[in-house]
Amino acid sequence: MRIARWTHRGAVGEGFVIGDGVVPFPRGLTVSDILVAGLAGLPALAAEVEGDAAASVTPLADVELLAPVVPASVRDFVAFEEHVEGVTAAVDGASHVADEWYTYPTFYFTNPHSIVATGAEVRPPASERLDFELEVGAVIGGVAGSDGRDLSPADAAGHVFGYTIFNDWSARDIQGREMKVKLGPAKGKDFATTLGPWITTADEFAHLVDDEGFLPIRMEVFVNGERVGHDLLANMGWPFGDLVAYASRDARVVPGDVLGSGTAGNGGCLAELWGRAGELTPPPLAEGDEVVMRVEGIGEIRNTVGRARPVPEIPPARRRSRARERA
Repeated sequence: MRIARWTHRGAVGEGFVIGDGVVPFPRGLTVSDILVAGLAGLPALAAEVEGDAAASVTPLADVELLAPVVPASVRDFVAFEEHVEGVTAAVDGASHVADEWYTYPTFYFTNPHSIVATGAEVRPPASERLDFELEVGAVIGGVAGSDGRDLSPADAAGHVFGYTIFNDWSARDIQGREMKVKLGPAKGKDFATTLGPWITTADEFAHLVDDEGFLPIRMEVFVNGERVGHDLLANMGWPFGDLVAYASRDARVVPGDVLGSGTAGNGGCLAELWGRAGELTPPPLAEGDEVVMRVEGIGEIRNTVGRARPVPEIPPARRRSRARERA
């Protein structure tokens, strides 16, 4: 099943994508309600909708898709070894994967208030190294009897309600400056994350999941119509069950949380290619560029890069006396 949010004639709709149309959930239910109920509640809801789907269907061509979920939080992992190899070469001049990368899956929290939809223009910060990141996001749903805390990998996999495409837009020059302070990324990342076009429920992929829990679906990204990168999601170092389990350790995952896979290898972002080439080839994204991502079984998102936003200046740190008492 596919779950979406959209606008039509000025009103927000939330429901199923059926064929080439959308059908709202009954009784005013929202995507958030559906995620809390979890996958177990979907068959009954789908049967309820089926009776009047023909009468209430609106063609996809007539709606504007929104991001399919208003996230409770967004964690983004770095789960593709090949991506790390290339990006470290771009940043440090030499390809290296730290031993610590192999120990546990690492993530950072990004901004749930900067989510954009497919079709939206992305307004970046002023950057000389604007980039995309090709990822898949796992959307967490409710599981009866679970509070989402300290999950085992097997139990954690059952909390994945479905998947969406995830583009972690990145200003690499800003990101590089921030991370020299041994913190971040922050403003180099939090200006925009595209989620979409909808959530495809996890049961749609059950026949593809291998014995270790990996999902070998095709991912690809195009800039101005030219394919820049492609990979299989199964090239992650950990399957999503492990990522969700780690996120839940000494904490909780809750319905509406989104967990990014991290950037695919083999051209999943420009920075990886810059690191391998030793130069900015292909060039950084610029105003007017169109980025399209396609993931097997989910669909396609596309965004155009807009003009950088003007922002107020902030002065540099002031040198202080370090006095310990007020004068």
